Amino acid sequence: MDEPLFWLGHLSSCIQSEEAQELLFGADYDAAGDFQRRFWERAEWPAFTVPLAADHRLHVVYRTVADDAGIDYLLHHPDWGRPERLARDDGHFMGPGLSWPELVAAADNMLPGGSTTDPHSRLLLLLPAFGDDALPDAAVGRLAGALRARTSVEDPEILAAALLEDQGAPGPARWTVAKRGFSVNDGEYSFRNPTNRFALSADCLAWVATALAP
Repeated sequence: MDEPLFWLGHLSSCIQSEEAQELLFGADYDAAGDFQRRFWERAEWPAFTVPLAADHRLHVVYRTVADDAGIDYLLHHPDWGRPERLARDDGHFMGPGLSWPELVAAADNMLPGGSTTDPHSRLLLLLPAFGDDALPDAAVGRLAGALRARTSVEDPEILAAALLEDQGAPGPARWTVAKRGFSVNDGEYSFRNPTNRFALSADCLAWVATALAP
């Protein structure tokens, strides 16, 4: 995560326009492509962890499999039988899995035991799993600060605005509170939209929302 070129590839799915692509890669397009190609050719699956309250963990797992490559965003707790997938970043994208308040809370909690306590790295690491149509005025500045700290992009403010406008393949979603009191969204491809046939169960939706609560 100390390599600026890593972030260019990691964030590439968050952009939907040629203008945003130019802002992200700039003169580093070829170098970023070479770095990502070597990264995806690894035999092991690179994984990064962001700890949450009450022993929950958010895992970002790169599936370096030739015919099924992608990134999974998984939420886990030692008492659960298996992790719950919040989002997937690949040709069969699913999401969003995080609202803006949940994303910022995970980035800022400073809990030990993960891959990094750096809030800038955590924010960028989880950004592809985020989608929210109700952003605070400070969102662009917050993302720009992370881009400035972790990448070498020339215009972090303009790029931050573009990233928050595009919000990846699933796009923005509207977050509300379900009758049982937990957060859900209306994303067409989201596991956290209870109206989707592939949604998490009501109990899982409640567990997930509790684990991610700001």
